[in-house]
Amino acid sequence: MTERNLTMLTDFYEFTMAHGYFEKGIADRRAYFDMFFRRVPDGGGYAIMAGVEQLIEYFKNLHFTEEDIAYLRRCGCFSEAFLNYLRDFKFACDVWAVPEGTPVFPGEPLVTVAGPMIQAQFVETMVLLTINHQTLIATKANRISRAAQGRTVLEFGSRRAQGYDGAIYGARATYIGGCQGTACVLADRDFGVPAGGTMAHSWVQMFDSEYEAFKAYSDIYPNNCVFLVDTFNVLKSGVPNAIRVAKEMVAEKGIRPKGIRLDSGDIAYLSIEARKLLDEAGFPDMQIMASNSLDEYIVSDLLMQGARVDSFGIGERMITSKSEPVFGGVYKLAAVENAAGEIIPKIKVSENVEKITTPHFKQVYRLFDNATGKALGDVITVYDETIDQTQPYTLFDPIHTWKQRVVTNYTVRPLRVQLFKNGECVYQSPAIDKIRDYCKAEVDTLWDQIKRFENPQTYFVDLSKKLWSCKNELLEACRI
Repeated sequence: MTERNLTMLTDFYEFTMAHGYFEKGIADRRAYFDMFFRRVPDGGGYAIMAGVEQLIEYFKNLHFTEEDIAYLRRCGCFSEAFLNYLRDFKFACDVWAVPEGTPVFPGEPLVTVAGPMIQAQFVETMVLLTINHQTLIATKANRISRAAQGRTVLEFGSRRAQGYDGAIYGARATYIGGCQGTACVLADRDFGVPAGGTMAHSWVQMFDSEYEAFKAYSDIYPNNCVFLVDTFNVLKSGVPNAIRVAKEMVAEKGIRPKGIRLDSGDIAYLSIEARKLLDEAGFPDMQIMASNSLDEYIVSDLLMQGARVDSFGIGERMITSKSEPVFGGVYKLAAVENAAGEIIPKIKVSENVEKITTPHFKQVYRLFDNATGKALGDVITVYDETIDQTQPYTLFDPIHTWKQRVVTNYTVRPLRVQLFKNGECVYQSPAIDKIRDYCKAEVDTLWDQIKRFENPQTYFVDLSKKLWSCKNELLEACRI
């Protein structure tokens, strides 16, 4: 995919703060920022991390052009010395992130950027924009894919996405989350998300009859025939004409069509009746696809009603996460370094408890039960802590500290990887098929109670005793 310079895709206050740091002589002071989220969309039990590959591309291409400098000069509020600093700008931060496809939970630092204060602060907008969007869509796609209970789910939402980037990167995210393909051709060309499609209602309307439309399509694409059967009347016209053409295909070419698609009406009833007609005609192998403003709840309801649907095409309710279209990730300062290189933790306090940040440069570990392979919980620690998996470990709720659990016979895995070191990329993004497979395997490590759509069990995300103590000491110091 052609690289775009998105350096100027930022909030204006990033420039005013950067200029302020520069003028006060603290531009190069090392700072640590965390990107995290506070609540899973749709009341779900977990989210699916996505967008890391695009974040890497952004960091690699950070630079200011002469056009950018000229624009900032016209703003009339930045010094020439600062503009010269931007002209010679070179990204020099360290970056850590949770790999794409990983189930993640509120409060966990999904991305940490550490480096010169002016740089670590400046990238806030794009870190949030990139991770918030794709993580939101991957999470929604995972919910819908699970609702389909193993049936194929395809992304059909390009025409109703929030702009063309929403369509392209949204299609990528849906594939990570569990979809098998997309209708978006550009997502296939640039990211390798399998693209496919057959016909629209307009194809059927272009011909003198529905039969002629189906016949013409079968002549041109005999190996990819999925007939759209609801242009006129599904059971009296569409399915009978599809069966007629299917029989002719078998007789003339020895090829059996793939199936039919329902895009309107009572999908449950129509799919059951269509299945009967297809089976009676000798085509039990022809599959039935359903589309038409579906989401995880409608898909679940259809299957509970006995719908005979083999695959689903999901449009605007997935590509926009229509039920909850904002992920809500935030980017907060967690620590700075003093002149001696000592890390000084920083905290943001709020009367809203969930908005109180967790200070310090941190690491995240996931603990797995050796007997079942299931995830036991996550522990956020200070950066230099390790967990000895040969010893029992006590998980405790950081708010309700009396809620504790001692775990044994477990394996510990660091949750994050380093993307950049001193501004140089040290991470190679996996192929998207690998990310998708990894996502499925990681979701399988979660207990079913956490994967419920309604009232999922809360997953343990705890603080180490050292980090919990640090946070509480800073809170005590803030008392007035």
